Amino acid sequence: MTAHVTPAGGARPVLGQNQYGKAETRVVRITRNGAVHHIKDLNVSISLTGDMEEVHLSGSNANVLPTDTAKNTVYAFAKEYGVESAEQFGVRLARHFVTSQPAIATARVRIEEYAWDRIATAGSQEARHSFVRDGRETRLAQVSYDGSGWEVVSGLTDLTVLNATDSEFRGFRKDGYTTLQETGDRVLATRVRARWRHAWSDETEPMPDWDGTYEQARGHLLAAFSQTYSPSLQHTLYTMGARVVDEVSGIPEIRLSLPNQHHFLVDLAPFGLTNDNEVYVVADRPYGLIEATVLRQGAEPRIAPDLMYAQ
Repeated sequence: MTAHVTPAGGARPVLGQNQYGKAETRVVRITRNGAVHHIKDLNVSISLTGDMEEVHLSGSNANVLPTDTAKNTVYAFAKEYGVESAEQFGVRLARHFVTSQPAIATARVRIEEYAWDRIATAGSQEARHSFVRDGRETRLAQVSYDGSGWEVVSGLTDLTVLNATDSEFRGFRKDGYTTLQETGDRVLATRVRARWRHAWSDETEPMPDWDGTYEQARGHLLAAFSQTYSPSLQHTLYTMGARVVDEVSGIPEIRLSLPNQHHFLVDLAPFGLTNDNEVYVVADRPYGLIEATVLRQGAEPRIAPDLMYAQ
C-alpha cells in the first residue's frame, strides 16, 4: 500500500467547520430571600463560531476570546443577573458573546439543570434552606444566537417511567432468527430523552414562560405515557410527542428517544412455582431504542437527531 504524498506546490488543505468554547462549567446560584433560600444548579457549555481561521492556519490568537473568559462570564452573570431559568440564562450569555466580540458570529449555549427539592420537616412544613436531590430527570436547554435570530430547544433526559400493564407486543414480523414470543401483557419501562423546539425566535416578541412551558411539556409526556394503551413503544412515543405538540401552543416540534428497558419474566418452574406476571429480571443491555420526531402540521423539522446525546 502506497502512502499518499501531497505534491510539492499542491493545494493547501482547507479548514472546514470549526468552533471552540468552554464545556461543563458547573455553577450553583443560591438566592436568599430572608430565611428562605432558593437554589439553581447548572452545568453550562458554551460554543462559539466566527472569524477564527487564523488561529488554526497561522496561530494568531487575535480573534480568540479565551475559554477561561467564557467560564468567568458564566460565574459573573450568575451573580449579576441571577438564574431565572436555564433558557433565560442561556439567552443572556449567547447575546453577550455575539454582541461584545466582533469576531464571534454565533454562540450556542447548552445547559443541564439539576433539580433540588426542599426537605420536608415535621408538620409537613418545607425546610427553608435544606434541599435533597431526589433522582428526578435532568432539565436541558440549548440556546443559539447568530446576531439576528434565536433558536431555543428545551428538554429533559433520564425521566424514568414504567407501566406495569396495558402494554403488549404481538403481530410482529418473524424470520429464522426470531425467538421473541408474542405477549398480550408486559411491563413497559423507559428512560425518556426529549427535546422540544420553541416557536419563539424574534427578540421583539415576548419570551415564553420557560419554566411554565417546561412543566407543561413534562406533564403531558407523563400523562400520555400513563394513559395510553401501548401496542408498541413506537406507538407510545408518537402519542407522547403528539400530545405535547397539540397541547402546548409554543412548541411546534419535539424529538423523543426511548430505550426499552426490557423486563423479562423469570422462569420459576424449576422451583415448582408459577410466575403469574409477578417476578421479572431487568436487562439493561442490549435494549431496543425507539427514536422519532413529532411535528405540528406545516412545521419544519430542525432538531438534529444527534442533539439527543449532546452534553
